[in-house]
Amino acid sequence: MLYALAAASVTRPRLLPWSNADGKPCYLVTDPSGTGPLSRIADNVESVQLGMAADLLDHATDLLDDAKTTAPQLRFLAARLTESLYDVHRIARSRGARLSVPEDDEGVRQSTSEGSSRYRDTEDEDDDEDEEPVL
Repeated sequence: MLYALAAASVTRPRLLPWSNADGKPCYLVTDPSGTGPLSRIADNVESVQLGMAADLLDHATDLLDDAKTTAPQLRFLAARLTESLYDVHRIARSRGARLSVPEDDEGVRQSTSEGSSRYRDTEDEDDDEDEEPVL
């Protein structure tokens, strides 16, 4: 009985919006409410990353509308957009993994969560079962 209660209170590890010093993904195991101090820090970091992505999109629009924009400026912009897209993709994967899915929709979730490996951030792979999560 105690085991069932403990198992019910454990959630899947949350992919955090940052990596460790070696570039490996970081995970957080928390209670189902997900309202602890580290969860709030992760929420704030995600909010900042999403806000920066929105600002970067505005800047990209301005640069692309300017006929005087140089090739080096566009390369720099492309690099920043790529970095931002990695951040937003990690946030989407983290939030998607925390969504509850009804049992009859499990097949749908699997097919939509696999995505294209071309756009998957390899450093964030959480499918490797032989690696221990970094906490």
